[in-house]
Amino acid sequence: MRTNNSSSTTQSGVIAPCGGSLVDLMVPSEEKEELKSSANKTLECSDRNACDIELLIVGGFSPERGFMKQADYNSVVKSHRTASGHLFGLPIIMDTDQEDIKIGDKVLLTYKDQNLAVLEVEDKWEPDKVVEAKHCYGTTSLEHPAVRMIAIERKQFYLGGLIKGLELPNRVFPCNTPAQVRAELPTGEDVVAFQCRNPIHRAHYELFTRALHANNVSEKAVVLVHPTCGPTQQDDIPGTVRFQTYERLAKEVNNPRIRWAYLPYAMHMAGPREALQHMIIRRNYGCTHFIIGRDMAGCKSSLNGEDFYGPYDAQNFANECAPELTMETVPSLNLVYTQEEGYVTAEHAEARGLHVKKLSGTQFRKMLRSGEEIPEWFAFKSVVEVLRSN
Repeated sequence: MRTNNSSSTTQSGVIAPCGGSLVDLMVPSEEKEELKSSANKTLECSDRNACDIELLIVGGFSPERGFMKQADYNSVVKSHRTASGHLFGLPIIMDTDQEDIKIGDKVLLTYKDQNLAVLEVEDKWEPDKVVEAKHCYGTTSLEHPAVRMIAIERKQFYLGGLIKGLELPNRVFPCNTPAQVRAELPTGEDVVAFQCRNPIHRAHYELFTRALHANNVSEKAVVLVHPTCGPTQQDDIPGTVRFQTYERLAKEVNNPRIRWAYLPYAMHMAGPREALQHMIIRRNYGCTHFIIGRDMAGCKSSLNGEDFYGPYDAQNFANECAPELTMETVPSLNLVYTQEEGYVTAEHAEARGLHVKKLSGTQFRKMLRSGEEIPEWFAFKSVVEVLRSN
């Protein structure tokens, strides 16, 4: 159970954001037109850029107040810390091919006919993407989706500097800000974050509800189910469809100890580094605990099927960083479904010789396409209905 103290909690009893206060970069309405007019360059953002801009504006990346300059970028790449020394998992940068953008420019950041923010360019450089890949993702192989992303999708130059917000991206799924999420959390109680990027199945539900009974979690804790709805791996279900499954399931289970919110975050599949990034973001959203599973945010080579990270690399790294973040990790239980006792831990099933039922993700997708009946022990009917209708 969390101990409330001035260094880790606010007066309301919710854990303090990283850096002590929640960043809010949105300018007042009466200043927006003048700010927009001050820009002398314009840059259209990618989906990933738009996620980063939104999280910067609303304080999801607190205490960061803009895109990282080269000193912070280099430090985060090599040591998962900014130049000032605070933890950060992955660098936050704006990329461009525009050679005419110079230090001192004010750049209007646009996205799908919206004006999101103005960036005051304080730094511009050509990154060593091989070094970035090796340190952040542990590999330089283009088989890793994030290595491929920075090598092919990200542009030649990186820009750093403060931003001022004009508006948030219009999304199909509503993404409550950290301040809005915090306002709905119970005072003085633990908040357990559950991160996912896929539809929630029965095993997920069992996992995050059982986390409320972990030894280091308070008796009246709540779980924040906080899926990422931004870009992810190419073969993942689109965020707009995942959002529909979450909405249907939230209404179906109607559990007062479960809170739901959506995160405008673009996945990197960075294993240990991404686990740290997720913990920092979730602390800013008011979470004290973080559920971390085997091979969290991991990925496999499309050539040989081998994992890029060990099964416990992310867990071990998160456990090392948790004390400094004044957070605690909750290990993800290895749950299996048995004929005799329903969901139990794999160790319990093996010790008692129970009959385990299995259904792989590949089999599940095949059954979805073919219209076969999917067992309710594996997936909620409501989730299956949404997936089939899309």
